[in-house]
Amino acid sequence: MKIIVDDKIPYIRETLDRLGAEVEYIRGAGIQPEHVADADALIVRTRTRCDRHLLEGSKVKFVATATIGIDHLDTEWLDSAGIHWVNCPGCNASSVGQYVETSLMRLSLISGLTVGIVGCGHVGEEVKKVCERMGLKVIVNDPYVADPSFVSFNDIIQNADIITFHVPLTHKGDYPTYMMADSRFFSKLATRKRPLECIFNTSRGGVIDEQALLEALDKGMIRHAVIDTWENEPDINRRLLERADIATPHIAGYSADGKVKADNMVIDALCRHFGIDNPGEVVPPSLPPTFIYKGCTLDLYDPLVDTARLRSNPEAFEEQRGNYPLRRERA
Repeated sequence: MKIIVDDKIPYIRETLDRLGAEVEYIRGAGIQPEHVADADALIVRTRTRCDRHLLEGSKVKFVATATIGIDHLDTEWLDSAGIHWVNCPGCNASSVGQYVETSLMRLSLISGLTVGIVGCGHVGEEVKKVCERMGLKVIVNDPYVADPSFVSFNDIIQNADIITFHVPLTHKGDYPTYMMADSRFFSKLATRKRPLECIFNTSRGGVIDEQALLEALDKGMIRHAVIDTWENEPDINRRLLERADIATPHIAGYSADGKVKADNMVIDALCRHFGIDNPGEVVPPSLPPTFIYKGCTLDLYDPLVDTARLRSNPEAFEEQRGNYPLRRERA
């Protein structure tokens, strides 16, 4: 068996080595048709577009993405070509929850406010738990979940003090999410009696119209912005980078715990598909012995550190993602 793997997927190598397969590690954005021509399986992240151009005529019968999102997979074509594909739903939900929690703490948005969650899959549900645990009121919009307590998107716009998006990036269907926070969204915000306290985007860059967001920030319609996912990554909007209170390089879900969950889901799916024995679980590395935990979530993760790093060197967006430092969700 031959497996092509994105070389920035952490912690997975030792376990894959135990499979006894031929494994080749390549930069995700650099994986080309000639690399996969004689491969049986492909393990990627968001930077590899898996479609007809890459895979037609190859031996590949299995594609796994070590991510929740699948907008980089042409699932219709993969299905038509008989290529089995999997993603890792929920793998980084608790990591994003940690990111939202620490961002709210850094912005002192921790009591007496209403959080509007748009999208209540694995991540949205985790963020809901985090916000409720912090004593915040939560309202939720998700047209795909039959929950009578959920509200309309317009209710979120009119009644939430904080709006956070946790949706996939989709262009089709009854509820496309591409540019769902567009100029019309922000014009509705303008009708509110009070400014929006904060807007979060940890989903996908195309969910929010960044120019419209900047105009809303400049007009005082929104007090704070937390941006982890960007249009045109890695060539991100430099004005928004400076204007956002917290601005990070698409790493909200990048805890070691979340990465390891994805690794294990990918390896398990690979072994089940090819009918081979699972070589054992990947485990996250321990925190260094010098680490001191005082009982606060900010001891484990402070988003302002990633913000400072990105602002100091925005050209290194991909490098900062690919060589992300150790971050744990618990001591």
